[in-house]
Amino acid sequence: MEKLLYGAAYYDEYMPYERLEKDMEMIRAAGMNVIRIAESTWASEEPQNGVFDFTHVERALAAAQKAGISVIVGTPTYAIPPWLAAEHPEILAVTPRGQGKYGPRQNMDITAPAYLFHAERVIRRLMECVQKYPNVIGFQLDNETKHYGTCGKNVQKRFVAWLKERFGTVEKMNEAFGFNYWSNRVDCWENVPDVTGTINGSFAAAFAEFQRSLVDDFLAWQAGIVREYARGDQFITHNFDFEWRGYSFGVQPDVNHKSASRCLTLAGCDIYHPTQDHLTGKEIAFGGAVARSLKRDNYIVLETEAQGHVNWTPYDGQLRLQAFSHIASGACGVMYWHWHSIHNSFETYWKGLLSHDLQPNAPYREACTVGADLARLSPKLAGMKKKNRAAMLVSNEALTALDQFRLPERGVGYNDVVRWLFDALYEMNVGCDILFPTDTADFADYDVLFVPALYTAPRELLERLKEYALGGGTLVATFKTAFSDENLKVYPEVQPAVLAPCFGAVYDEFTKPENVRLKSDVLALPENDREARVWMELLRPEGAKVLAAYDHKFWGKYAAVTENACGEGRAVYIGTMTSPACLKAILRPILEEAGLWGAEQTAKLHIESGVGRSGKNLRFYLNYSGDDAEQTYLHGDGTELIGGGKVKRGETLRLAPWGFAVIEED
Repeated sequence: MEKLLYGAAYYDEYMPYERLEKDMEMIRAAGMNVIRIAESTWASEEPQNGVFDFTHVERALAAAQKAGISVIVGTPTYAIPPWLAAEHPEILAVTPRGQGKYGPRQNMDITAPAYLFHAERVIRRLMECVQKYPNVIGFQLDNETKHYGTCGKNVQKRFVAWLKERFGTVEKMNEAFGFNYWSNRVDCWENVPDVTGTINGSFAAAFAEFQRSLVDDFLAWQAGIVREYARGDQFITHNFDFEWRGYSFGVQPDVNHKSASRCLTLAGCDIYHPTQDHLTGKEIAFGGAVARSLKRDNYIVLETEAQGHVNWTPYDGQLRLQAFSHIASGACGVMYWHWHSIHNSFETYWKGLLSHDLQPNAPYREACTVGADLARLSPKLAGMKKKNRAAMLVSNEALTALDQFRLPERGVGYNDVVRWLFDALYEMNVGCDILFPTDTADFADYDVLFVPALYTAPRELLERLKEYALGGGTLVATFKTAFSDENLKVYPEVQPAVLAPCFGAVYDEFTKPENVRLKSDVLALPENDREARVWMELLRPEGAKVLAAYDHKFWGKYAAVTENACGEGRAVYIGTMTSPACLKAILRPILEEAGLWGAEQTAKLHIESGVGRSGKNLRFYLNYSGDDAEQTYLHGDGTELIGGGKVKRGETLRLAPWGFAVIEED
C-alpha cells in the first residue's frame, strides 16, 4: 500500500437520525481515509428471503466516495437474519450444550447446506452491487470466524469421513488413539461414537483439529466467491481474533490462523487490550506478531478500541500511543470498532470513537492528531518491514492438548505459558516473530527459537527442532514440550522425546511445586522471587550444564533449568514456570550468548524497530507509563518524525506520559 490506512467501522443502519454527510465530514476532518461497512447487517441487506435492499451500503459507498474515503466491504454472513433461522432452524448449530437459539450472532453451523446457499446468494448480490464503486479497496470475509462449537450429526458424519481419509482403516485409528482403553475400540466406521461424550483425549483433540479445518474451508469458499468479482487491485482479508479473556490474550483455540489465512491476500486481525493504568502494549505486540507472521508481511488491524469498555476510556495520549504501536509492529492500517457508540442492544456500552451524543470529544480530537500524523508520515512509515532474530513456535494442537490434560493450577493453560515467554521478551525489547508447526519458514532464519509447552508434536517436527540446534541455533523449550505425538499418544521413550539428547537432560517424574524455590550458582536470580510455579519436571542432567536447580529438601537433587551444547548450537530446557523476573534472569545469559543483548535490553522504554521503504531504519521509542520519561537515544543519528527535530546518538529523549518518538536514521 502506498499509504497507511486509518479509519473505523461505520454502519449507516445503526444511526438514530440522518447524519451521513456530517459523519463523512468528521471522518475526513480526523485524517481518516477508510471505513469498513456491511459485515454486520445481513437482515438489512436481505430483509426477506430473496428480497435485497442495499440502500444503506450504497449510501455509505457514495458518501465515502464523495468525501474521498476508501471502503472495505465485509460479507454479512456472521449474523443471520431472523427469517433464515425461522425457515431453516437446522442452521442453528448443535453444540455440546444442545441446539442453539436465535438471538446471538455467530450461532450457526457453517457447514449447513441451507446456510451456505443463502450466504452465497447474499455475497454475490452484495458483490454485484459494490463492484461499480472505485473507492472499494478490499473485502473482509465474514467476521472473527470460528467453528462455534458445531457438532451436530452431519458435522460428526463429516468428521468420520475426515478420520477415514486420515487413517484409512479403523485398526489404524484404534492404534493411534489408544481405543483399547475402557473398551473404546471401534469395529467399523459406522460405529464411531458421538465425540461429545468421549473420555479419550486423542479423539477429542482430533475433533478439535477437524473443527478448525471447517474454518479453513469456509473462508476459502468465501474467498473463491469474492475473487470472481474483485478487481486485481483489491485485497481480500479477514479479521482474526485471539483467545478472549476480556481482551485479546493468546493463540485462538478455535481457528488455526496460519492455515485459515492461506486464502487471503492481506492478513488482518482484531486486537483489544486494557487501557488506563493497565496499558502495556503487550497485547498489541503479541497480536501484531501473530498477524505479521501469517503472510510474513504487513497486516491490517481491522478492529481495535477507541473507547471500548467503560474501564477502557483512554487517558490523554493513549490513543496516539496505541495507534503508533500498531504501526511499529508492522500494521499497514489501524481501524476502530467503531465510529460511534450504539444507542441500543447488546453493545450499547461498547463505545466507539464518538460517544452517544455523536459530538466531537477527547478521543475524537486525539484521533484527529493521529490521522494528521499518519497522513504526513505515510511516505516514511507505510510498508515498513521488520526483521527479528528471535522467533516463537506456537501450536493450536498443543493448546488443545493442554486443554485436555490441564496443568494442575486452576486457570493456567497453554496461552499462559506462551504469554509468560512472549511478555518477558517484550519487556526486554527482544523482537519476536511467530512460527507455526506447518510453517515453511526456515527455523535457521532465527538465532533463537523459543518453544513453549509443545506438548504434542509429530516426530518430524521434533526432528526439525533438533536439526535447528545441531545446525547452530539456540533452542529454548519449556516444560510440557515433546511429550506426545500428533495424536496425543505419549511417546514411549525418555522425555523429552526425540529431543532428550539435544537437551542433555531427561526426566520421568513431575509434580506441582509446593514451597519450592530455584537456586543457581550461575544465574542472577532475584533474591525474593524464585518460586517454582504451576508445574515442575525433575530433570536429571546427562551431559547438560545445570543453570538452576530446585531449592528444596527433597527435590534439591534435580535440575530445573539446563543448557547443553548440541552440534553447532545449544539447547536450553526450562522445567518449571517462574515469576516474570526470574524468567528474565534465566533468559538474559541465553540472549547474551546468542548476540541478542545490548543497551536496548535494559532501556526504560519499549523500543520497536523496522526498515522503511527508503531502506532507512525506523526506531520507535514508546513510553508505556503515566510518568514523564527520559531515555538515552541508542541508535544512529536521525530525524524525529513527529516533531521534526534532529536527534543524535547518546542524547536524551524526553517523553511525556504515554508519549513516543519515531526516529528515522540518517
